Amino acid sequence: MKVTIYGSGYVGLVTGACLAEVGNHVLCVDVDPDKIDRLNRGEVPIYEPGLEAMVTENTQAGRLAFTLDPAEGVRHGLFQFIAVGTPPDEDGSADLRHVLAVARTVAEHMDEYRIVVNKSTVPVGTADRVKEAIREIQQERGAQVDFDVVSNPEFLKEGAALKDFMKPDRVIVGTDNPRTGELMRALYAPFTRNHDRMLLMDIRSAELTKYAANAMLATKISFMNELANLAERLGADIEDVRQGIGSDPRIGYHFIYPGCGYGGSCFPKDVKALERTARQAGFEARLLTAVEEVNERQKERLFQKLHSHFGGDLKGRTIALWGLAFKPNTDDMREASSRRLMETLWAAGARVRAHDPVAMEECTRIYGHRDDLILCDDHEQALEGADALVIVTEWNVFRSPDFERIRRSLKQPVIIDGRNLYEPRHMEDMGFAYYAIGRGRRD
Repeated sequence: MKVTIYGSGYVGLVTGACLAEVGNHVLCVDVDPDKIDRLNRGEVPIYEPGLEAMVTENTQAGRLAFTLDPAEGVRHGLFQFIAVGTPPDEDGSADLRHVLAVARTVAEHMDEYRIVVNKSTVPVGTADRVKEAIREIQQERGAQVDFDVVSNPEFLKEGAALKDFMKPDRVIVGTDNPRTGELMRALYAPFTRNHDRMLLMDIRSAELTKYAANAMLATKISFMNELANLAERLGADIEDVRQGIGSDPRIGYHFIYPGCGYGGSCFPKDVKALERTARQAGFEARLLTAVEEVNERQKERLFQKLHSHFGGDLKGRTIALWGLAFKPNTDDMREASSRRLMETLWAAGARVRAHDPVAMEECTRIYGHRDDLILCDDHEQALEGADALVIVTEWNVFRSPDFERIRRSLKQPVIIDGRNLYEPRHMEDMGFAYYAIGRGRRD
C-alpha cells in the first residue's frame, strides 16, 4: 500500500519505518529542510533503539522516502497520516494548529479519495474539526472529493517503540465508515496476524481512549509516589508494599514503581489536556488534577532530600547526577525530573556534574554551556569531587556499579536514589548515607 505521513518526529518516523518494513511504500513529509536533508543522508534525528537501522534499510530498498513537497505527499498515498506535534497551550489544552494545517494542505491538493488518519494525540472532537477544515478548503476550491477521517492513536513507549508498533497490544481505529475500517484492517494486517488486535469503535471513543490510557498509567505512578511518601513517615518499605499489592492480579506490577516523578512528551501533556477537555465539557476532573499536583510535588523530592542532608546549605557544593533523560533508552528530556533538580540546584548555588548514556547532546541543546554544569564522558567520571550522588534515570549501567569506587570518588558517601535501584540495608552496611523513595528513612 502507499502511505503518506506528515511529520517526521518521533511518532511519524517510527510509524513510517515500521509500515515500510512490512512492504508498504511510505513517503514522509516535513516542513523542516534540515531534518529532511539529514534523513535523506541516512541520519536519524532522534534516538530510539533499532530505528536508525530500520530507516536506513528501508530507504535503501526504496520503500521509505522523505520530502518537503506536500503536494507530492497528497498524490502519493491513499492513507494520509497526520503525525505532527500537539504541544500544550498555556491553559493545558492541546495546540491543534499543526494538525489543522496538515488537514488544509491535504484538502488543497486532493483530487481523489483519501483516508486522513489522525495519529497525533488530540482531544475528543478533533476529527470533526479536521473534517470541517477539509470541507472549507474544498468549498473554496469548488471541488468535492470524497474522503474519510480516522482516529488511530499511537501507543508507543519511548525506548521500545519499534516492538510496540511491530507487535502491538492493540490497534485502536475510530471510524464512522465500515469500508474505511476494513481498509485500515488491511493496512495493519501484517502486525496482527497471530490474532486480531484491532479494536474498531466510533471516532470520539478512539480519541478518548488515548488520553484515558495515559491518564490511567500516570494515576498509578502518582498513587505509588503518594504511598512512598507515606511509607517514609511510617517507617515502612514501599518495595515490600509494591510486591504485596502487585501480586494481586487486579492490580498487577506494571507502573507501580515509585520514583521521582514521571516526565516525557506524553503523560504530563496528556493529563493536562484531558483535564482541560473535562473543564470545557463542564466537568471538574478532580482526580486528574490531583495526579498532576502529586507528580509536580514528587519532582521536588530529590532536592528536598539533598537539602535536608546538608542542613539546608547547598551553596558551593557539587552534585553528581546519573541520568538526564526522563526514562532509559531515550534521549528525551521533556518534563524530565533531572531538569527540575538541576534548575533547583543552580538556584541554590550548587554545581552539577552529570552523565547520561544518550541524552548529553540534548542537555547541551537545552541549557547550552554553563560554568555550573559539567557533562562527563562516563558515570564514574561524574563522581569526581562531588559531595553526593543522585540517581535520576534507571539506566541498566547504573544498576550494579562499583560501590567502592563511588565511595572513594565522593567527598562524602551520600547517595540519593530517585529510582530505588539498591537495597538500603546493604548500602548502609557499606557506610553510605542512602536515601531512596519510600524505603523507611525520613529526611
